[in-house]
Amino acid sequence: MVDPVADPKVDGVRRISILGSTGSVGTSTIDLISRAPERFAVTALAGGANADLLARQARAVGARFVAIADESAWPVLRDALLGTGIEAAAGEDAVLEAGRREADWTMGSIVGAAGLAPTLEAVRRGGIVALANKESLVCAGRLFTEEAVRADCRILPVDSEHNAIFQVFDDARREGIEKIILTASGGPFRTLSRDDMARKTLAQAVAHPNWSMGVKISIDSATMMNKGLELIEAHHLFALPEERIDVLVHPQSVIHSMVSYVDGSVLAQLGAPDMRTPIAHCLAWPRRMDTPVERLDLAAIGQLSFFAPDTERFPALRLAREALRAEGDAACVMNAANEAAVAAFVDGRIGFTDIASVVEETLQRCPTEEIGDLEAVFAADGKGRRIAGEVIAGFAGVSIAQAGAAI
Repeated sequence: MVDPVADPKVDGVRRISILGSTGSVGTSTIDLISRAPERFAVTALAGGANADLLARQARAVGARFVAIADESAWPVLRDALLGTGIEAAAGEDAVLEAGRREADWTMGSIVGAAGLAPTLEAVRRGGIVALANKESLVCAGRLFTEEAVRADCRILPVDSEHNAIFQVFDDARREGIEKIILTASGGPFRTLSRDDMARKTLAQAVAHPNWSMGVKISIDSATMMNKGLELIEAHHLFALPEERIDVLVHPQSVIHSMVSYVDGSVLAQLGAPDMRTPIAHCLAWPRRMDTPVERLDLAAIGQLSFFAPDTERFPALRLAREALRAEGDAACVMNAANEAAVAAFVDGRIGFTDIASVVEETLQRCPTEEIGDLEAVFAADGKGRRIAGEVIAGFAGVSIAQAGAAI
């Protein structure tokens, strides 16, 4: 749902808000804005817990309002902004307020289900929302897109894969589109067996071969759950059924995604693996802007390779397709279980391959229910986290017992 009617502010100064400014996408957005300060005025920034970085960002771009979700970080933020005239607040309500602040363009990049409510506030305000928060569409795709249409809000996809599709997707002549093809790097464990992956550490899981990303997204890339989430996101963004969305492993991360047409043509968007390219495309849309991104040198790369995804070694892709076909709250439950499982892996309570197993068992235990409003989304999220927690406790217990037996 990338093309509701809207009247974006093209020329002059564009008012910007960034939800999730201290994350990897947010910091890249700040970098681009800082390179063209005459084109942008920052009305609001929202971050999670890094008060020092948030304050530095606010000072650098002259933000009018700053919100930090972690209330315990409020004293640091308050002291760092003393005398600047920048309005600041802390807590969930403050982040929601950042989403409501007047802006022509909003970056929605708060990671996880926590980004849903503030991003939805920005959508309801109208204008342009550049969406980097997969979970908004995974958890509440229909509600989200309906609100966008109602508010004349234009959603621009920031994920490199969806942004690539957006650039080559002929929305005015949809009858000519056969399918879309999401590319995946395959992550750091692309060639490993399940047994080998089971022994991998957190440091190895977050060592992505191509992209610089946060911990959660890097782990999702290693399990390929990120591609499962992107598949569901693409379904809502481009209004295509699951069977017309393919995934192709492309280790070089040069072709970011493709659109296949009924006449046999395949259009692809290429670029160096740098998130500043899709962010800049959204930031300046419908124009383009200069970036410091390294230019693509195909001769130096030499060759590009492609492989079909292995859903036996990477079951997250299969689980995402099953959740999308199940409809209702299945995708929301899947996302919640994945977030809980990733957190457990980061904490050392389960192994790497247990992440997908926790998600699968959680889905099996959760009967699918309909989602009619935002409260139902949060209820499904809570249900998924609760059941995943029970599953994780069982997995952790088995692991401890096995460790004891080995001793």
